[in-house]
Amino acid sequence: MKRYEGLFVLNTAGREEGVKDALDKISAEIVAAGGKVETVQKMDRKHFARVTDKKHNAGFYANVIFSGTPAIIAQLRHKLALNEEVFRVMFTSSPEPRPEKLAVK
Repeated sequence: MKRYEGLFVLNTAGREEGVKDALDKISAEIVAAGGKVETVQKMDRKHFARVTDKKHNAGFYANVIFSGTPAIIAQLRHKLALNEEVFRVMFTSSPEPRPEKLAVK
């Protein structure tokens, strides 16, 4: 299994209470596709640097670290494209966490 990091821009249109529900749905999609969610980090609402549509000038950002097979990415892209709450998504490979070395005195 490989470790991935997904950056999600959520289209909640001013409904901050919908962010937790959207993240729960995303986590459920990852688990249903055969992945294992490690951490979910909810970030703040940020304005876009380039606004292509006046309806969407900002979004809530969330970072999800999960592990799964390489085929999971294509599955998630397809399923999340149908989800109206997900505005954009970007998947990258995430390195394994390194254990911190203890300082020798």
